[in-house]
Amino acid sequence: MSRHAISPEALSDLRRQLEPLPPRSAERRQRIQEAAAFYGVSEPTLYRLLRQRRQPRSLGRADRGAPRVLPKAELERYLEVIAARFSGIYRGMKLSYYQLVTSTY
Repeated sequence: MSRHAISPEALSDLRRQLEPLPPRSAERRQRIQEAAAFYGVSEPTLYRLLRQRRQPRSLGRADRGAPRVLPKAELERYLEVIAARFSGIYRGMKLSYYQLVTSTY
């Protein structure tokens, strides 16, 4: 039998047919075997395709093209804001980048 490409719609339809069936049902196994034979793929391949299609994939980072590390001046300003939010011993304290990196709690 010739090898066919399995469309996302076909996988979705097969997944919809398998949902109401118990995981170890004979009917479920039969449907998997029929679909695998029709598309010319093995059963493990079909199971893998069904599992992969369920997980969403990202197209790229949301901050694509921007550096992941904050510039030193912006990081120090951010630390000052965080320090200002703390109460007690941190009030009025100005944290620097060096103090943050070298501190051990």
